[in-house]
Amino acid sequence: MIRRLILELRYLRDRTPWDTGISPPELLKYLAESSPGHALDLGCGTGTNAITLTQHGWQTVGVDLSALAIRTARCKARQAELEIDFRREDVARLASIEGPFDFALDIGCFHSLSPAGQQNYIQNIARVLKPGGTYLIYTWLAGEGDTSSKRLTEANISSLFEPYFEIRTFKQGTERHRASAWVQMIRRPE
Repeated sequence: MIRRLILELRYLRDRTPWDTGISPPELLKYLAESSPGHALDLGCGTGTNAITLTQHGWQTVGVDLSALAIRTARCKARQAELEIDFRREDVARLASIEGPFDFALDIGCFHSLSPAGQQNYIQNIARVLKPGGTYLIYTWLAGEGDTSSKRLTEANISSLFEPYFEIRTFKQGTERHRASAWVQMIRRPE
């Protein structure tokens, strides 16, 4: 409840540095190399990446906890004359999401969840992403000396996801003086 209120206030005050309005090159590269299918945009914000996916031929579902973000995303999709299924949904629960999806995208959502929320999230992504499906995630990583339980490392990303996913690429970088990574995974067969 509190997380949802904070998120709504940030969208209301236009303090959403994660919502750049530009699809990242990592997503564009994936789209250039992949055939369209069914896509799930987790923490879709105002719909930028869901719109990009749909413009590349994907049937897309976008989910976000913020009602304001979803309302804005629906408006942007209408203006672009695109049909996108936007839902106000908790990414850790995905109660109304069935799948199967060929591709799931998360740009900066997973690292904001509690450890319990992260576990629920992973189980639900595994539930809705078909075996062989691709999962692309951008996340912040722990910096030097960071002992927070929410900060991720390459090792704990592997241990969290590998029961369900095979990590294909792990590309570390830095954003706004923070360690970060793009991780591409494939859903393991059941």
